[in-house]
Amino acid sequence: MGLARMLAGALRAPLEGLMARWARIRLIEPEPETLSLEPTLPTLYVLPHPALSDTLLLASLTRTHGLPPASGRRTIGAITLPASTALPAPSRRLWRPKRRPAAPFLSLIEQCQRDPGRDVQLVPVSIFWGRAPGKRFGVWQLLAADSWQFTGRLRRLLSVVVNGKNVEVHLGTPLRLSELLDAREAELTNRKVARLLRVHFRRLRTRVLGPDLSHRRILIEGIVASPEVRRVIREVATAEQRSVPRLEGRARRYGREIASNMTYPVLRFMDGLLRRLWNRLYDGVAVHGLERVKAIAGDHTLVYVPCHRSHIDYLLLSYVLYRDGLMPPHIAAGRNLDMPLIGPLLRRGGAFFMRRSFRDNRLYATVFNEYLHRLIARGHPLEYFIEGGRSRSGRMLPARPGMLSMTLRSYLRGARGGGQPLVFVPIYIGYERILESGSYQRELHGGRKRKESPWGLLRVLGRLRQPFGQVTVNIGEPLSLPAFLDAEVPGWRRLDDPRPPWLARAVPRLGEILSRRINAAAALNPVNLVALVLLATPHHAIEASLLKRQLVLLVTLQRRLPGGRHVSLPEGTPDAWLERVLALGMVKRRPHPLGDIIVADGRQAGLLGWYRNNVLHLFALAGLTAFAFRHQACHNLDGLVALLAPGWPILTRELMIDSPASLREDLADMLAALVEAGLLEAEGGRWRRPRESLEAGEQLGMLGGLMQPSLERGYLLLSVLLSEASGHFTADELTARSRELAERLALLSGLDAPEFFDTRLFSGLVESLEAQGWLHAENGRLVFDDRLREAAQRSRALFDPALRHRLQLISRPEAG
Repeated sequence: MGLARMLAGALRAPLEGLMARWARIRLIEPEPETLSLEPTLPTLYVLPHPALSDTLLLASLTRTHGLPPASGRRTIGAITLPASTALPAPSRRLWRPKRRPAAPFLSLIEQCQRDPGRDVQLVPVSIFWGRAPGKRFGVWQLLAADSWQFTGRLRRLLSVVVNGKNVEVHLGTPLRLSELLDAREAELTNRKVARLLRVHFRRLRTRVLGPDLSHRRILIEGIVASPEVRRVIREVATAEQRSVPRLEGRARRYGREIASNMTYPVLRFMDGLLRRLWNRLYDGVAVHGLERVKAIAGDHTLVYVPCHRSHIDYLLLSYVLYRDGLMPPHIAAGRNLDMPLIGPLLRRGGAFFMRRSFRDNRLYATVFNEYLHRLIARGHPLEYFIEGGRSRSGRMLPARPGMLSMTLRSYLRGARGGGQPLVFVPIYIGYERILESGSYQRELHGGRKRKESPWGLLRVLGRLRQPFGQVTVNIGEPLSLPAFLDAEVPGWRRLDDPRPPWLARAVPRLGEILSRRINAAAALNPVNLVALVLLATPHHAIEASLLKRQLVLLVTLQRRLPGGRHVSLPEGTPDAWLERVLALGMVKRRPHPLGDIIVADGRQAGLLGWYRNNVLHLFALAGLTAFAFRHQACHNLDGLVALLAPGWPILTRELMIDSPASLREDLADMLAALVEAGLLEAEGGRWRRPRESLEAGEQLGMLGGLMQPSLERGYLLLSVLLSEASGHFTADELTARSRELAERLALLSGLDAPEFFDTRLFSGLVESLEAQGWLHAENGRLVFDDRLREAAQRSRALFDPALRHRLQLISRPEAG
């Protein structure tokens, strides 16, 4: 034994040197310097399973980063142990039952019991080889990379040789042995320590690799054989006079049409492919807040709910999660993307496909629900877009109930069986320039949506040399579904109804909260900042110097009074921001002897509207406060609250932001911020526009211009509604009439802004008025009382008399 140990020691030094030169660690998490090790205590590193390659790599890592060494042996009191050890692998002999040997901490525990002043810290370490092969990709990389199957010696050697340049190391929180001691029995503490470590390793492996992937065919057969699907097959067979075997075949076809076929090799292939794509398309992908996901990923079922702005969203989030050590989710994609070449690749990357509507197909709906339930029950991360489709206007669209309702029902079904908690992760994805900008503008102007096809992909590939700026991925505040249900439906755990009646109110409420949390994580970037300023000018032209000052104002306001909890701000200076927007071709610079002028032509202004709408909600209160001073030079706080309070809840609903606990307090804070910025003057409990500074007045006017379209849309709808007696309009009639007048007003004003007369915005306004109690329906007709007339009369002071006069003219029947 002594000779063997000496031989092993002699070989270890050159092997460690070889490993240090060969291996390259792609990701270390957390940074070793933040590990919070107690320097006075001996340190032992614990690996999940025995592997010489892992111990050699760990020795190199600790030496490089100045951590307690992981090579050699440690003498702790009267005990000498290897500096790095591993939990023993279970016995696999055929003639014996499978059993797990005892963990190697018993002697240490007994020593700590005898001598309470002696302690040890255990650091769990997980090492993954070849999870992201990067540029070197091929059959060997696929065979050698880590998966849920623990590797043998030969495959581990192959993994080190092939994938040694792409290694991930995850360091766990140190465990103090003294804190885990059980006074009754050392063996009990030994099992407790081993159990804690195994739970940690399993959660981390789940976080990085996701749950073990089942064979797709077996999964589909299990769905068809499930009690719910079998019941629906029998009922449909009776209703349609069809044979059960034939309907079973149909159910299998539905399963194959829906189910993803996620495989680790394709994930690794797509990682390398997407890295090249992002490097070609974008200047970089900035990610904020991912630590909130990593904190819960190991023991929660995650449902990622991003905003949907581009087809790139599907790929971008999966790439970011995989790059940063998290398992990519299974993604709900429209069946329109299941096209030749693209569909099979997306399916193997985790996409499962769904039809736009399956309300009238019970069997398809049941198969889809069962598939979704099995993903959730097994803890697979999911991703879907609660808006349904991509936003053509750039605004956050109202959440659709379909996927949220199915997720909630599936969770209720699993929660009664003790399933793990489910957490929604809101995600904001912000682009400086999107691929689909041209098609969005065409569709907003009435053009038909083009069907997705491989030829469309080829057109995109032809644009890869164009600049597209940077992308920002912001993680919002996660929402625990059990906590949401506890707040909204107390006692939900005691109910046993698979479709409880409270779903009808809980699902829309869930969608509203998630939409607001997505918006609360918005990213300000140079393009949307310039869009906010430039589109608030009458002719989409502004002096470059004034533009930069207004950019500073917007960022300063967000820094002092952020419009969301997890908003991110751009780095750099206003000069750099402007140059970036110019380089992307979003605006033009017109040189002039008295100072350059920044302009946007009609096409550019239309495009900029999309980017402005991404972040318009962040400036709702600032814009509304500034707008109040457009036609009234002076306000006190009481008068301002009375003026703005009736419309504020409707504005927050339209822009999907949280209402403040106290509008009065938030208004006072905003007024103080505007005074500090020099845009208002305070005197004796009143606030007024600056008397001397024309520039400050101009900046205040542009800030108020941010909310002008929303406010004028609401005023126009109220004008139409109040022009007739209560009960005259149905909701559809009011929406249609308001839209027609808005379009006419835009044409007469020379505005090329189809979003101003978007039908969905007017229907949303009607819903908001009903939700706030200003309207209610009787026999399909909208009924209101004098309170609405009085509120509308008070709000008239906000608007330009010329606008009020024009609305009166164009709303007359003879004007048509």
